[in-house]
Amino acid sequence: MLSTIALFASSRRHGNTGQLMDQIAQALAIEVIDLGDKIISAYDYQHRNRNDDFEGVMTHILGFEQIIFASPVYWYAASAPMKMFLDRISDFLDLPELLAQGRALRGKYAHVVCTSIVDEVPPSFINAFQETFSYLGMRFGAVAHVNCADGYIPARHEDEVQSFISTLRDGPI
Repeated sequence: MLSTIALFASSRRHGNTGQLMDQIAQALAIEVIDLGDKIISAYDYQHRNRNDDFEGVMTHILGFEQIIFASPVYWYAASAPMKMFLDRISDFLDLPELLAQGRALRGKYAHVVCTSIVDEVPPSFINAFQETFSYLGMRFGAVAHVNCADGYIPARHEDEVQSFISTLRDGPI
């Protein structure tokens, strides 16, 4: 399996998305970074926020071949902390001293883990990730989406979870 790490962003660490991500992480024996435990400021065109946790987190995840982005679907979009993290990747494209690291995203595999209260992941949610990954030169991989209208029930979602895990373990075709 390619080296893999997960970024998790939700207002409830042990809510539906957290439980789903933890099940996947346990099966794959991977690290999960909870963006809620980090201080990451909004993107700033003057880059006055360079003393927060973003650059350290970003530098750490660049050491992995696969990155899982885990967020519940909030109003057809990623959670605010996930969106803020994605926006901040611009730092690694704007600042000359970070540009080489930012380019290291090219070719990495990007996967999405999400929950909602509908059967299909909303196109607006997944398209935002796909377009971002494409812009960064990342390879869009798999999506694990489960309907949690009745809560996260591992037995009910086992097939989706196992399919996602198999895709990550088997690696690129």
